[in-house]
Amino acid sequence: MNKKPLLKLSLLLLLPFSILAQKASTPQFTKADTLRGSITPERAWWNLLHYDIQVRPNLVDKTIQGTVAIQFKVLTKGKRMQIDLQQPLIIDSVIYSGKTKQILSFTREGNAAMVNMPNDLKVNTEGLVQVHYHGVPRAAIRAPWDGGISWTKDELGNPFVATSCQGLGASVWWPCKDHQYDEPEKGVTISVRVPDTLMNVSNGRLVNTIQHNDATKSWVWQVTEPINNYSVSMNIGKYIHMQDDFNGEAGKLSLDYYVLPQNKQGAERQFAQVKPMLECFEYWFGKYPFYKDGFKLVEVPYLGMEHQSNVAYGNKYMNGYLGRDLSGTGWGLKWDFIVVHESGHEWFGNNITSKDIADMWIHEGFTNYSETLFTQWLSGKEAGSAYNKGARKNIRNDKPILGTYNVHNTGSGDMYPKASAMLHSIRMSMNNDDKFRQLLRHLNKKFYHQIVTTPMIEKEISLFAGYSVKSIFTQYLTTTQVPSFDYKLSSDGRTLSYRYSNAVNNFYMPLQVKTNNGYLILKPQVNTWQTVRLTNAQAYNLQLENLENYFYISINGRKEVQIKMN
Repeated sequence: MNKKPLLKLSLLLLLPFSILAQKASTPQFTKADTLRGSITPERAWWNLLHYDIQVRPNLVDKTIQGTVAIQFKVLTKGKRMQIDLQQPLIIDSVIYSGKTKQILSFTREGNAAMVNMPNDLKVNTEGLVQVHYHGVPRAAIRAPWDGGISWTKDELGNPFVATSCQGLGASVWWPCKDHQYDEPEKGVTISVRVPDTLMNVSNGRLVNTIQHNDATKSWVWQVTEPINNYSVSMNIGKYIHMQDDFNGEAGKLSLDYYVLPQNKQGAERQFAQVKPMLECFEYWFGKYPFYKDGFKLVEVPYLGMEHQSNVAYGNKYMNGYLGRDLSGTGWGLKWDFIVVHESGHEWFGNNITSKDIADMWIHEGFTNYSETLFTQWLSGKEAGSAYNKGARKNIRNDKPILGTYNVHNTGSGDMYPKASAMLHSIRMSMNNDDKFRQLLRHLNKKFYHQIVTTPMIEKEISLFAGYSVKSIFTQYLTTTQVPSFDYKLSSDGRTLSYRYSNAVNNFYMPLQVKTNNGYLILKPQVNTWQTVRLTNAQAYNLQLENLENYFYISINGRKEVQIKMN
């Protein structure tokens, strides 16, 4: 029997013009990487309870001095405590507050201080150490990607200063236990002393202001809920305060906006998107995770960052990503990228935090997918799918998404669009949006204010998908292979043969193929042809090539058609 030529479809992931990237050389890691990225013995014996951060930045000479009190609980006997503070910052002293105050000796190992602890610490008791420090913190080079402290001025010449330290680490400007696995259970107090003509805005709620007799003022903020270190922020400027509230799933949520006065009109326009964004995300993800600490947007001199309960905003009060649509479809210009994306991190990144930054796709993949969900919320499901498909052009497929564990290493930047595409494919394979929504809400409820790993997320998704997603995770998170869906139709169009190829051996992802009378569910195997005889109705309108709209399948060797809005 004559058959139509084989059509080979490349699943998910590559730019239309890309070829499979060659594997990058294996990175070499140092002892410093291990100290930074692993749960060392000097970290493992104690549990974080609370930070009290008191800092005074000098806006003229760009230095900082301060004291950080670290409250902790003793889990097991430990002789030394690792406290991270990145050079060239200097630790002046470490004091233990027990029955009597003791000055503790310490040695520096690069960016870590190993503090010799008292011998009489008992298991299940609490302790407090105070770290006094000063120096020149790293100045941000290209915040937020290459962060530190941005020492700038606004367009009117007023000081405009902000921190950004995701990846780089909070220890770039204050001493801490700089690893994502341990968050302070009782939150953080942040006191920043600045000239009294300026304001500092940090996370949580403003609980006090202290006027000093040298024309300075301390702004004291209190975070009552657990928070990851890189979210803790300092933002200094000549701000005005705008207030609103949102009636959400857990009651009234305070909305506070701190912006430069010259940008008030732009803020009033752009921040009108906050309420529909919160409504959308509470629908899909569950209640906003930090009602006690409120929701804030604060203007900063860089693009933005997901600082918990204090989202940094620098998108110049325009829609898109600085006025551009990252998907190339037009849909991304319907909303403000920073308002939507960085706020999405309140659920994925701040509520649910990865234990190791090698799993940062959990933060970025889900949050990148929040853009698809918000596009759908505004403009319909087809618009959401078009936006998600368009964002594929940003996938490089250069190396695996998962980084190397225990050495403070992240994987490919594809943790944004490629991980989002993977989640969209899983959603489409489920063919049940209500169940997918239940999954997202379940994740935020089960792991509320908790630390997670990739296997933990994989297990929960599998429960809701109705099949194991392990092979999907293996395929798209750990390899750069491009799986293909191959099919051929008999000359009468009634016999369909299909398979997966160029995939991990056990790759499994059902495909929901739209036909003239519903959906045909295909379960391709790797390198093994399967055959199905189609009914007349199925054969009449079999939309195999439309799979690319839902499963990110592009026809091999063919340029993708430009996606256009209706």
